[in-house]
Amino acid sequence: MKLLPDSLLDELAAQAAASPRRRAHFNVHSSAADPVQRFFVAACRDTYIRPHRHLTRAELALVLRGVFEVLTFDAEGTLTGRHAVGEGTGSLAFELPPNTWHMLIAQRDGAAFLEIKEGPYDPATAAEFAAWAPPEGDATAARFLQRARAAGIGASLNPRSSGV
Repeated sequence: MKLLPDSLLDELAAQAAASPRRRAHFNVHSSAADPVQRFFVAACRDTYIRPHRHLTRAELALVLRGVFEVLTFDAEGTLTGRHAVGEGTGSLAFELPPNTWHMLIAQRDGAAFLEIKEGPYDPATAAEFAAWAPPEGDATAARFLQRARAAGIGASLNPRSSGV
């Protein structure tokens, strides 16, 4: 049996605060070959999780601390959904079907969730990143995150189509 202490989320939040990516992961599964991938993620408010999709696997996430906004997009980068999940929102988890463009935005430092996906993990096919969104570490990523925070349904976050 594996016991995961309450302090794990505090430790992950501290690691996220010290990380250049502004988030930290803790794998519950033993290896990338496991048929079910389970991991905790703690994030700071300014972490940038690039819009992406999983072509063949659904994703389930249970928010354990704080609030995340889950944004969904069409293939061209138009915002199709915005859902708050976590403390005080009335929603404790979300499940996305395969092939759904999405990103998560932490609403406070130390926000955390448990993610569960079908394995095994294959980095070559795990996620496809949106070409219309800057890569992590890009100089324009912070501005993209700021725009995503403010965008309304129907807004395009694709700089080639929105003129932004």
